[in-house]
Amino acid sequence: MFQEFKKFLIKGNAVDMAVGFIFGAAFATVVKSFVTNIVMPPIGKITGGVDFSQLFLSLDGTTYQSLQELDTAWAPAIKYGLFINDFISFLILGFILFVAIKAINTLANKEEEKKPAKAAELVVLEEIRDALAKKK
Repeated sequence: MFQEFKKFLIKGNAVDMAVGFIFGAAFATVVKSFVTNIVMPPIGKITGGVDFSQLFLSLDGTTYQSLQELDTAWAPAIKYGLFINDFISFLILGFILFVAIKAINTLANKEEEKKPAKAAELVVLEEIRDALAKKK
């Protein structure tokens, strides 16, 4: 079992997967920052100065002036503004991944289309070689 695990690690599968997770986490952080700091402020301005990250519904019946005040009081709340921000981050990240995978698939399909052409060229070259060999 140790040998099999060692092969798994050496093959690069684990390393590739770890790099993918680390890159994905870093990319998600960048997208979240993009949504929080670039996308949501103009949307808030359009909606009359609403800061979506501060939208919440207190469940203990007390009125809190800010999310920070609510968190300091350890009060239960539905923080739907943060959910809106996270959902927009999810949509942007999903769209970017969709575009990236679509581009990779397009490139892979072009490579596959080139391979049969090379195989056909090889067949033609073999036929020419065989014809030249018969003439000799």
